[in-house]
Amino acid sequence: MSSSVGQVIILLVNTLGGLIVLALLLRFLLQASRADFYNPVTQSLVRMTSPILNPARRIIPSWRNFDIASLLLTLMISTLATTLMIFSAGFVIPGIGTLLSWSFLGMLSLILKIYFWGLLISIIASWVAPHSGNPALMLVQQMLEPLQSLFRKVIPPMGGLDFSPIFIFLSIQVVEIMVVGTLRQGLRLSAQAAMYVIGI
Repeated sequence: MSSSVGQVIILLVNTLGGLIVLALLLRFLLQASRADFYNPVTQSLVRMTSPILNPARRIIPSWRNFDIASLLLTLMISTLATTLMIFSAGFVIPGIGTLLSWSFLGMLSLILKIYFWGLLISIIASWVAPHSGNPALMLVQQMLEPLQSLFRKVIPPMGGLDFSPIFIFLSIQVVEIMVVGTLRQGLRLSAQAAMYVIGI
């Protein structure tokens, strides 16, 4: 396979695979946080992911409010995308255990990124449009609320100021360093290999 063809394949797989993985993870997180199912953004996400998710749901049941099928499907698609990109780059494909571990790490890293950027968007929106009825902003706030309420139980608002976002940002950074960073070293995920793992 020529280098130019390989680069095109990597670009397409990384882009399309990344979008599918992001959509499935968002659907999982929104369901876990019990966000508004009838929100227009949620409905668009459901229509986009249902063709590939519904068959998996017939086999893999949900647990409480967690859609296990979407997580496992995300892991499978991410692993397949990583395999295709490594093959297209001309490298030796690692074992299935390594590929699954790298893909799981990519999923964890992407979830942290979703919460980081979601929280940042929510903070900026609270300054510039505090009473906005934008469906996307409402969905972001609903997704973040369970996490923020958890931190508010430990650090309640003082003087009308909510400090939970600060501690969530710090927690995300700690998890990135202590968990993602440590796992990345343990799994021997080099900077070069990480280029072909969605979410890293």
